[in-house]
Amino acid sequence: MLKIYGHPFAAFYWKPLIALYERNVPFEFLMVDGEHPHNIEAIGRLSPTGQFPVLVDGERIVIESAAIIEYLDLHHGTAPPMVPADPRTAIEARQMDSIFDDYVMTPLSRMVFNVLREESKRDPHLPVEMKGTLDKSYAWLNNWMTGRQWAANDTFGIADCAAAPALFYAHWGHPIPAALVALRAYRARLLARPSIARVVDEARPWRENFPLTGKAIENSGAGRDQ
Repeated sequence: MLKIYGHPFAAFYWKPLIALYERNVPFEFLMVDGEHPHNIEAIGRLSPTGQFPVLVDGERIVIESAAIIEYLDLHHGTAPPMVPADPRTAIEARQMDSIFDDYVMTPLSRMVFNVLREESKRDPHLPVEMKGTLDKSYAWLNNWMTGRQWAANDTFGIADCAAAPALFYAHWGHPIPAALVALRAYRARLLARPSIARVVDEARPWRENFPLTGKAIENSGAGRDQ
C-alpha cells in the first residue's frame, strides 16, 4: 500500500491528498509532528530538506506535491488524470498549478512564517508587501475564473488541487474582496467538492494553530467553515 508523510493542516499536503481522494486510492497516512519523531527522521532522509509531502510506493520515493499528483495519474486509481494526457492541454493545468502555488500560497506562507518568528526578528514591511502581491493575484485570478467552472481546461484537476488550500488559507490571511465575484464563487465551489470538504474537515482540529486566523476571520466576516 502507498504511504504518504504529511500533516492534515499543511497546505502542500492537501494537494496530493485531494488527488488521492479524487482517484479513490487507498494509502497509509504517516503523521509528521513532534509526537511522531520517527516520521520526522524518515522525511529527513527521504527529502532534501526534511519537508513533506513524501510519497512512498514500495522502493519508489516521490517528493513535491505536483510530482506526486502526476505519479498517481500514471500508476494509481482509475479516475481521469489530474494532468491531461495531451501535452498541449497539460500546459494550462501546470501553469495554473504553479500560479496558485507561487502567487497565492507563497505570499500567504511568508506572512505566516513572519508571524511565527520572534517579535524582534519580524519584518514589519513584509505583511504589506505580501498583501499587495495577493491583491494583484486575486484580481488576475478573478478575471481568469470569469466564465470558468474550474481553473484549467474546464476540468477538475491539478490546478484545483493547488487552488483549494491556497485560496482556503489566503482568504483567512487576507480576505478576497467581495467585488471579486468570480474568484469568491470559485473558492466556494472548491470547498463544496466532496474530496476537498473531506480534507478541510480532517484539518479542523488544528485550526487554532493558524497564526493569522483571529484577525482574518474577523476582518473577512467569514465563518470557520469558510
